Amino acid sequence: MLTSTPFPKSFASDNHAGVHPAVMAAVTEANTGDAPAYGGDRWTRETEDAFRAEFGDRATVYPMFNGTGANVVGLSLLLRPYDAVLCPVSAHINTSEGGAPERLLGTKLVPLATEDGKISAEDVRGQLSALGNVQHSQPRVVSISQATECGTCYTADEVAELAEFVHAHGLFLHMDGARLANAAAGLGCSLRALTTDAGVDVLSFGGTKNGAMGAEAIVILNPELDASALFLRKQAMQLASKMRFVSVQLAALLAGELWRENAAQANAMARRLAEGVTGLPGVSLRYPVQSNSVFPVLPEKAIAELQQRYLFHVWDAEERVVRWVTSFDTTAEHIDAFLADIRLAVQAATDA
Repeated sequence: MLTSTPFPKSFASDNHAGVHPAVMAAVTEANTGDAPAYGGDRWTRETEDAFRAEFGDRATVYPMFNGTGANVVGLSLLLRPYDAVLCPVSAHINTSEGGAPERLLGTKLVPLATEDGKISAEDVRGQLSALGNVQHSQPRVVSISQATECGTCYTADEVAELAEFVHAHGLFLHMDGARLANAAAGLGCSLRALTTDAGVDVLSFGGTKNGAMGAEAIVILNPELDASALFLRKQAMQLASKMRFVSVQLAALLAGELWRENAAQANAMARRLAEGVTGLPGVSLRYPVQSNSVFPVLPEKAIAELQQRYLFHVWDAEERVVRWVTSFDTTAEHIDAFLADIRLAVQAATDA
């Protein structure tokens, strides 16, 4: 019998978390009087300044509603009608965006098999024989996720090595940074070190998973790609009329590195959870815990028992891998209560 009340804390996604109080306060503060629409407000200008301070003077930012929209608009800056995007098979654009890039951009996604969600220059090299062949979609963009969908992180050197190879062959590097904050916090570096300085061309910057109410952005780090961004954002239905309420959320996360504080808390709770299940009978970790996701292999009966009380996803049913995700508001008490129930469920499954 599990010990806690039903659904005390979700471990299904950091999207399930609420809004950080500082972000909510910023939205409330912006809700004063009238302001020009479509980004002509002072809050959006302040957000643009904050992003330039973080990512470099040549960076431009375009706030958007959601991550799928940010990815679609970001990729649209890089693609011609006959081009292809190379990405890990586990990439969000490949598995969890309802085919949006393919339908809305008419592009071809070429998923690459990986062991840990990360792709290397050698993985890309194997696809370059299609270049110049009229029978094939042309590799044009390499898209990586940071952190990956497996919870792993590219180091700054790994991103730079990939970017150098990609650029040498006339391709662009796109980064889905839905959990970039978690990667930077885990690696102990700046956001810029993993993006601008490493050679990323276009970044989708995630705020919603890091304490925002609902705010994402594309950050263009290669100034040559900026000319059409305003128009493509509008066509993709990602131009907010009352943009101040989107922009101010992003500014609040960047202020005083709140993004790092939130991400570090989520990462620490993931490590606490992983350490707590290490050594339990029949339990192992599929991937190293480098951000705020834990992927344990559990006994099948333990999965069923735990899902009666806790929200989390089964990542690989055949291999009995589940995914637990922590967030900025996950506490040690949440983790310890979950661990107590995990131990009971695993013990019951082992004894059965």
